[in-house]
Order: sequence, then C-alpha cells, then structure tokens
Amino acid sequence: MLDPKDWSELRKQGHHMLDDMFDYLQNIQSKPVWQQAPSHVQASFQDDLSEHGQPLSQLHEQFMHDILPYSVGNTHPGFMGWVHGGGTPVGMLAEMLAAGLNANLGGRNQIPIDVEWQVIGWMRDLFGFPDGSSGILTTGTSSATIIALTTARHAIATTSKPLAVYASIEAHGCITRALKIMGMDINMLRKIPTNDEYQMDIISLQQHIQNDQQHSIQPWLIIGTAGSVNTGSIDDLSALAEIAKKVGAWLHIDGALGALAMLSASIAPRLQGIQHADSLAMDFHKWGQVPYDAGLALIRDGENHRQCFSTGDTYLQRESKGLAAHSPWPCDYGMDLSRGFRALKIWFTFQHFGKKRLGDMIEHSCELAQYLTTHIQKTDNLELMAPVSLNIVCFRYIGDGSQQAQAYDAINRAMICHIHTSGLAAPSLTYLNHRAVIRAAIVNHRTQIKDIGKLLAAVQQAARVCDQIPH
Repeated sequence: MLDPKDWSELRKQGHHMLDDMFDYLQNIQSKPVWQQAPSHVQASFQDDLSEHGQPLSQLHEQFMHDILPYSVGNTHPGFMGWVHGGGTPVGMLAEMLAAGLNANLGGRNQIPIDVEWQVIGWMRDLFGFPDGSSGILTTGTSSATIIALTTARHAIATTSKPLAVYASIEAHGCITRALKIMGMDINMLRKIPTNDEYQMDIISLQQHIQNDQQHSIQPWLIIGTAGSVNTGSIDDLSALAEIAKKVGAWLHIDGALGALAMLSASIAPRLQGIQHADSLAMDFHKWGQVPYDAGLALIRDGENHRQCFSTGDTYLQRESKGLAAHSPWPCDYGMDLSRGFRALKIWFTFQHFGKKRLGDMIEHSCELAQYLTTHIQKTDNLELMAPVSLNIVCFRYIGDGSQQAQAYDAINRAMICHIHTSGLAAPSLTYLNHRAVIRAAIVNHRTQIKDIGKLLAAVQQAARVCDQIPH
C-alpha cells in the first residue's frame, strides 16, 4: 500500500534529492558554518500531523529550505566546536543502501551480521585484542560505555565489599551517566586530578586506591581516556593497565575521540597500553568520518560479554539450519533486539578509503592543530591554555592584559557567540582551571589551512567587537 504508484516518477525525484545532497557537500565551503533559523521556520515545525500526506517533492523542498541550512554545521570545514566528524558521500550512499535493505541486525541467519562481525574483527586486530574478544556496534560511545560497564559488573566475583571507580576529572560525562543508568552509587566514583598534561595523575590514583583498600573498599573499575573531550589528552594507558592488573580492577578505556588514532603509524605509539584494556568504547562518527551514528563496545572476555546479555528467550530459539541459525546473534551482546544495519556505512568507509588514507587524514588534522597552535603563540592577544596532544587546541583572548581575568572570561564567552553568528567558524567554549576558553576541535576531513586562517580572522574580528562591550 505504501510503495509508489509511479516508480519512474519516484526515480526522478530520488535522483533529484541525491544530486541536491551531492551539490550541498561539494559546495559546503561557500556556505555559512552555522546560521540561526528564523522564527517562522521554527514555528513551521509546530504544525499538526498531516491528515492525508504531502507529495515527496514538497517535502524535499521543505527539507532544502527549512532544514538543511539550519543544522549544526559539522559537515562544514569551519566547524570546530565539538568532536563531530564531517561524514563522507561514500558513507551517505552506504546509509542509503542500508535503509533500502532495511535489515534488522538483532539476529537471524543473514550476511549483514557477517559484515558487522567483520568490522568488529578489524577493530579487534587494530587494538590488539585477543581472538576470544567480542564486540557490538552501538549508537556511540555513551551506549557502548553502558554495555562495557555492565559487562564489568557481571564479571565481579561475589563480594560484600563496597566498590570504587576511578576516573580522571577530565573523563567524559558518559561514565557518570552509565553508572546512574546501571543503578550504581555515584559516590563510588573517585575523580582523580590531572597533571600538567591533563592526564590522570598516576600517583594520586595510587593514593586513592590505597586509601580505599585500607577502608575495605574494592577497586573495581579504572577508566582511562584516549583523547579527552576538553584537551585531547591521552592518559598513560600502560601505567593504568599495570595498576589495574596489580589490584585486580577492570580497565575500561574511553576512546571516543582518540582510539582511531591507532590508524596513524606516527600517533599509534602514544596509545600503547590500549591492547591491555578489558573493554574499549569508541566512535566511528568522529575521526572515522562515518555518518552518524556509529559506535563500538569491544570486550576482551567475549564469553563473559555474551553471558551478561544473552537471555535465552523462547521466541529467540536458535537452530542449526534455516533463518534461525547463525548463532550467537548480536542481541546476545547488547541491549537492542531491533538494530539497524549501521555496520554497512562503517564497512564501506574502511573498505573504500583503507587504513593508510584514514590514518593520513587523522595525522593531517593533528598537523593543523599544531599550525593553529603556532599562530596562537605568535599572537600577542591570544594565549594557549593547554598542551596540544592531538587535534584539540584550547586558547583564550587576553587583550592587552589590562582587565581582570573575570572580565576576559565574559569577553571570551561573548566572542564565541559572535563567531558562531558570523558563520565564519564554529569553535566551542569550555573551562580550564576555572577560566573560559575557546576550544577548536579539528575533526572534519575537509578542514584545511585556509579554514584555520578563517578561524583566526573570526577570533580577531570578534575580539574587536566584544572587547568594547561593558562587562
């Protein structure tokens, strides 16, 4: 009942829609990074549901005029606000194919599941996990973290002792959310200070663990970060692995930002120790440039992982042949029984571009970060606020230094808004050492030196305006 009456007309309209998206991506640099949607456009999305539907051509036109121009802008090379990948036309086409197939990857005997297992196998090899490890594709690192930490809890031997979790103060908020969702006591989380490189301070971690052990509290979980969200810092993963092994704790690594730097021969050594993790959560839709959404939970002990989530429901009965064969199924390793074919866009991306090209792209964004850093250090009214570890640069406008730090906090906040509104660039705001900081996360594969120049020009333009506003 819902297929078109005129397939030739649908083909024509579909080709038009595809061409529009190709044109949009091809010419993205000529557009503003971001622009505020007019109030009448926002109001149009409060209309009631259509009773009899609308022509596809009309919906396409509304998309082009009222939706596409007012997205967050992460496909644009000037988007540096948050750690969002830029996507690729290859990934977009793969997503279209997956949507057309409309496969449910919860289970059953089907090749799309083999595609997912192949992607997971690639990542197992990339990160040096053993053959018995397992994984599952997720919406992103937040959901992957829930899977990893739930598996870690399942692995705990029966104990009457209270448990403790150790994470850097720079660790992502998904750790706290995962513990809350799991019903764990948030007071079990120890926020460990960082060193001058914004890495977890190893001595402080050891002191916290020793103190807990003296009070009969069991060290359960150590969280390492491979690319922190604020500065891109990488914890000393080898040291964390040694400590975890010594005290019998589970080592989980948040690699949402930086794990895929393993694709770069020059950066991979800095992730030494990641191969010893008990679990890893990461994203493909950041540095991997896969269209949203695409994350991964990778678990060292695959059998423990399967036992944690497998339910044995009668309606999911497995057989040796037929459609109910091909066990175990993805639903045995995660929360979802209904799962889209997100593996296809990852598979297309990695198969098409290959490890070297993806690794070169990651290295290039780090080189751009160093280029930006050099210009900041040469500019009198800007100050670098943190060491540049990967692709994130945190800096601050300090003017001529004649005002109090709090005044410059207000100026930097105002500058961010001004830059966004200009459409020239889109950095974000964060706080380091209680100071407002401009943060540029260079993730998009389209970003080039000229885009760094546009950001610097936009910063100076905003400074001229915002430093004159009373604060």
